[in-house]
Amino acid sequence: MPKAQNIATQQFVDIEEIRDGAVILKNGGLRRILMVSGVNFELKSEEEQNIIIYSFQNFLNTLDFSIQLVVHSRKTNINDYLEKLNVRLEQEENELLKNQMSEYMEFIRAFVETNPIMAKTFFAVVPYESIDISKAGGDLLATLKFWEKKKNGEKDDGLEQKITQLNQRTDIAINGLNQVGLRAVALNDEELIELFYNLYNPETVEKKELKIAHGEN
Repeated sequence: MPKAQNIATQQFVDIEEIRDGAVILKNGGLRRILMVSGVNFELKSEEEQNIIIYSFQNFLNTLDFSIQLVVHSRKTNINDYLEKLNVRLEQEENELLKNQMSEYMEFIRAFVETNPIMAKTFFAVVPYESIDISKAGGDLLATLKFWEKKKNGEKDDGLEQKITQLNQRTDIAINGLNQVGLRAVALNDEELIELFYNLYNPETVEKKELKIAHGEN
């Protein structure tokens, strides 16, 4: 029964395959996903804010293709943090410090229950397809559904050339975002799998911070 349900679910997903950092959709379209750093705009001076706005406007005006910007918010789970504190608590011999740590842990638990801590992650989606991505509409979850990789390893005609052109667009987007003062890195296959798995399992899977293992300065 679960197997039949899984097959039925797969009929509604749009991802055909993930290969060479590209998300290949069932309609033939391709996507690359960039993780983008954030900037605390409110803490900038008025002059700095104007510079950022002007730079971002120039970045968008230089693009000859659409780009999708996504902000993903999710409640942060602090269980791991509390477990580490509990280990320290058991090792602590000073009774005064132990009492302080216990009170601190209880404070954190009570605070998070009434004030959920939200973590935000920023993405830019770079498309390559025969039709404009803006006509397709939808958000990241609607456009990029959960991934299931082909087992036969077959390649579509012209796919390598499409990926090359997609990568060229990706480089343009990364360079443009860098000029705005934002660091952008394209996710690899493993990071894409982790991203979609976490997106589609919000209740059962704790979000793991995507660790970019490449592109470090």
